[in-house]
Amino acid sequence: MRPHLTFNRPSHNPAFTAKQPGHTYKRLLGTAFACFIGAHSLSPALATTPDDAKKAQTFSQATVISLAQQLAQTPFKEARKAPKELIDLDYATYGKINYQENAAIWGGTPTKFSVQLFAPGFLYKNLVDIDVVENSHAYPLELTEASFDVPSDAIEKLLTQVGQYAGIRLHYPINDDDVKDEFIMFQGASYFRALSKGQTYGLSNRGLAIDVAQPKGEEYPLFKRFWVERPSKYQTAIVVHALLDSQSVTGAYRFGIYPGSPTRVEVNVTLFPRRDIAHVGLAPLTSMFLYGSVDTPDKPDYRPAVHNSEGLQIDRGNGERLWRPLNNPNKLQISAFGDEDIKGFGLIQRHRNFNDYQDLESNYHLRPSAWIEPLNDWGKGQLVLLEIPSNAETNDNIVTYWEPLGGLKKDQSYHYSYRITAANDSPNAASKARIVRSSKGQKLAKGKELQIDYSNIKAQDLDKMVIDASISKGKILSTRIVPHPDINGARVFVTFDPESTNLTELRIQLKKDNKPLAATWLYRWNSDDWP
Repeated sequence: MRPHLTFNRPSHNPAFTAKQPGHTYKRLLGTAFACFIGAHSLSPALATTPDDAKKAQTFSQATVISLAQQLAQTPFKEARKAPKELIDLDYATYGKINYQENAAIWGGTPTKFSVQLFAPGFLYKNLVDIDVVENSHAYPLELTEASFDVPSDAIEKLLTQVGQYAGIRLHYPINDDDVKDEFIMFQGASYFRALSKGQTYGLSNRGLAIDVAQPKGEEYPLFKRFWVERPSKYQTAIVVHALLDSQSVTGAYRFGIYPGSPTRVEVNVTLFPRRDIAHVGLAPLTSMFLYGSVDTPDKPDYRPAVHNSEGLQIDRGNGERLWRPLNNPNKLQISAFGDEDIKGFGLIQRHRNFNDYQDLESNYHLRPSAWIEPLNDWGKGQLVLLEIPSNAETNDNIVTYWEPLGGLKKDQSYHYSYRITAANDSPNAASKARIVRSSKGQKLAKGKELQIDYSNIKAQDLDKMVIDASISKGKILSTRIVPHPDINGARVFVTFDPESTNLTELRIQLKKDNKPLAATWLYRWNSDDWP
């Protein structure tokens, strides 16, 4: 059994909010809402009394940037917390608190989007403010007795007294034209998750990572306020703004969200550091890898693989593509890949068939990949990968992010933007030679053996191919390539001897005419994980 290393980080269990593709919501009837909203009137889901009109504030993206800049000049204050009675709710009770579907914001209006909200409690302690934006004016949402279907009068009273929410989720017909499915959610610290057509929740995105795996402990920035812009009935995209706050930094985020096949999110960020931050992670991804691929299970399991993501792909600034199979190590493992103006990176769930997992409940074959593509130059830095020992599939034990060289400096604003694609695989991979499987074994003679399967390779080209294999310590004993008709590709065998070392890095590249045919395959052999 692997030891479990616990980081001081919020749990992020998908059980409360994950919907299976095609999940049927009751059709939202228009009886409680007007059928058409005039160009200059509020949604009927919002209060429209004179007092509410007085609360409205002129709003634009510059509003959030200005708030973040002002906030950075003041000492950090902890976010308001839910009362202890709500925090102490158990898993089952919290799961019974459901947002009333007939209270969905814009639910009965011509727009295809609607907004539902999360109640505070259980793991979700922080209270956040939520505004909706219509006609360039922001209107605060207040929690009322009609907001949630609750298991008891006592919980209803507590929620009403609190008057704030813990997050938001957006709905849109991504699977069926007549059903508004949940496709993105923001809940817990700066976590958010997105779905494309036919997918179910898996890995998480985060707004920012600070001091991950540092001795003093990780810092968790919080999206403390959201603004959701109302789309017109013709729009197929929606905009969400968020104000981020933590001990070290504030930030203004704009999410341009395009649901569909695949769902895309364009993120525009301006940060205002309160202090120098040496270890900061941009566009962080958090996922789960228990076993699969090269990493076999520690104990018998009927499932061939258990993971939300199986590999890290990196498109380097120089054009090279890297593929690193994920690992569930016995000790914390940190890898860093130096680069300049990185083109993209992501945690990929490449195997998309049920037989790859044999899991009827978790449906790992439907979990999304997440691909990060910078939309401006990110300069010099490194892509960091953390693989944390775990013995349970409920633990998120994989973290990756971009760490800019030099970190962030106090009182110097920092701007960057990127696109997230919730795809089934990495981009531009389907028609090219790609790595589809990695495995390991022990040779009967001396040496350890790795096998790498490549799809989309013609058998008649194998004689022209060269296996470029290197090892940082130890030696490569042999390499060979054979046809693999079942995947219209080839299998590469690499035998190596680590000799006296306990840790070594392998790098394998398949070439034709001295040019790479697929991603460069990387692997870290550790005697603790593979004796």
